[in-house]
Amino acid sequence: MSFRDPSHVPDFDGEAPHPEDEGLASIAEQVSRVPTEPGCYLWRDAAGEVIYVGKAKNLRARMRQYVTLQDDRDKIPLMMQVVRSFDYVVVGSEHEALVLERNLIEQYHPYFNVDYKDDKSYPFIAITESDAYPAIKYTREKHRKGTRYFGPYTDAKAARETIAQLRKAVPICIGTCAEWKRAKRYLDSHPDDVAVANLVLAERGRPCFDSHVGRGPGVCCGGITTADYGRNVRQVEQFLEGRRSAIVKDLHEQMMQAASELEFERAGRIKHRIDVLEGLDDNQQVVLASDVSADAVGFYREETISCACVFVVREGRVIRSSEFVLNKGADVSETELVEGFLKRYYGETADIPAEVCVPCALPDEELLGEWLTGRRGKRCRVHVPQRGEKRHLLEMAANNAHHALNRYMVRTGYADDRTNQALLQLESALALDTAPLRIECFDISTLHGAFTVASMVVFTDGRPDKAQYRKFKIRTELDEANDFVSMQEVLGRRYGPKNMADTRFATRAPDLLVVDGGKPQLTAAMEQLAQLGLDIPVCGLAKSDEEVFVPWDDTPVVLPSGSPSLYLIKQVRDESHRFAITFHRDLRTKAQGVSILDEVEGVGPKRRRAIMRHFGSMKRLRAATVDEIAEVKGVPRQVAEDIWHTLRAWEG
Repeated sequence: MSFRDPSHVPDFDGEAPHPEDEGLASIAEQVSRVPTEPGCYLWRDAAGEVIYVGKAKNLRARMRQYVTLQDDRDKIPLMMQVVRSFDYVVVGSEHEALVLERNLIEQYHPYFNVDYKDDKSYPFIAITESDAYPAIKYTREKHRKGTRYFGPYTDAKAARETIAQLRKAVPICIGTCAEWKRAKRYLDSHPDDVAVANLVLAERGRPCFDSHVGRGPGVCCGGITTADYGRNVRQVEQFLEGRRSAIVKDLHEQMMQAASELEFERAGRIKHRIDVLEGLDDNQQVVLASDVSADAVGFYREETISCACVFVVREGRVIRSSEFVLNKGADVSETELVEGFLKRYYGETADIPAEVCVPCALPDEELLGEWLTGRRGKRCRVHVPQRGEKRHLLEMAANNAHHALNRYMVRTGYADDRTNQALLQLESALALDTAPLRIECFDISTLHGAFTVASMVVFTDGRPDKAQYRKFKIRTELDEANDFVSMQEVLGRRYGPKNMADTRFATRAPDLLVVDGGKPQLTAAMEQLAQLGLDIPVCGLAKSDEEVFVPWDDTPVVLPSGSPSLYLIKQVRDESHRFAITFHRDLRTKAQGVSILDEVEGVGPKRRRAIMRHFGSMKRLRAATVDEIAEVKGVPRQVAEDIWHTLRAWEG
């Protein structure tokens, strides 16, 4: 979630550092002299830029995990290859370290930390509480002392509309009003007049347009005291906090009092304000039966990008939802992604609920709860709901995050740019003559040599081309699983003269052939292609360490973790595996169903079809009793008993 341009990504050559490397050994020696107190550490690259900020209860022990590569996160080997120096700041407690970490991340926007994807500020609704007559305003400013901020909002239009509708319900000045600004300047320069501000402004001021039409409270012309205006401000803050029922109750009491005093015109104006507020509530979806105040934070992750969706629930209603695109995805752990977002989001907003619902347990769950409690002034806990309405709400938030991320990727062309990068990186890393616009990948699936099948998946221009997918039943008789023989057979059939001339297989060879496996599978593929007289670029992808084996080097190529090229080639491999195993399971299920019934004397093709038509699946047939099997038309009682006993024996 870095704000920096992608061109500023630290340079690396794709090889993980070894703990005994000279640079890392020097850093390790320096780390050995770091104190064991709580604090924050800052890793820097060769240019001195901060590339990662972290916190620790014990600085030396935590930093030692980095230099000895004991931290099992995928990004650490790459990051430590770039690190050339570090700084650290000692604080008094782990809680202080968390606050400092958030501030340092906001200051430096390190490349390896979780942060917002876009380099932009989000809008807030602000109340200038330090003023004698606080105003409401729409702003993107840095938070100022004496101003309370509600948000952030990811929909600027919704934030402006909220202000407009709210001012119809509760008279309050807006920060853009020229007359309010004039009154503010006067009261700031004459603090002794604040006690009688309405009297002073009645003599000096002139009414603004909103005051003329009844939408403004009349601050500019002394139409309201600071005490009465303060009640309006509290109502506005209650509304933005989601406590709508308290406002409506207060307004009902004011309306009834006005009516009892025969001030029907004032009672009518208050009734209109109540109608506006209830109309706003009607637009909100009731999601919880109880009057719960909580935030549900859902996430959806792609390989190197993700989205967080925050459902703000107050009094059982979703009063606001906001989506934030993040610059980290599956390349960091879920806990790191969630913690990083919570620190950034709740470090900015003043609207903190009693409960924050997250999708996974966090290592610093209690510490985050203490930090949020301190910011809120009341208890706040971070919680993982397991069932019920809150869990459903969390799933809804995750679903919205999924759709929001898809919209972002389409709007920005992110997927297209990333695919182009992946193809160019593969061309360079695998020494190809051209970018692999057509990639074919093969995988073998078998059960101890039985039901052996192969899959062929095709990616055209970096995307799955499902119309070109093909399935093969391996014809070679095998006593046991033999991926090498199976791979040679399927390649011989695919790239034989007959299929190479078949337009259904495409009339040209692929730009890159990928086989699922390591060096042995690659060798088998190369031998078969040599027999066919074909020169097709080929590589093998091992499952364990995601290493890419190439014919021209005994050392596998290690594509950088999180890179577009690694993501694409893993996607190709995983798709071929999915396609192969699905075909294998289908064949096995059908064969098992046929073979079981064929073992029963008296069951021929006609009775077998009748039985399967009656039960619909082998699962239902296995669960059936003898009497239920005998109900099938044309199946005698004795045959039904034989079927039942055969099924039991098969299960045993």
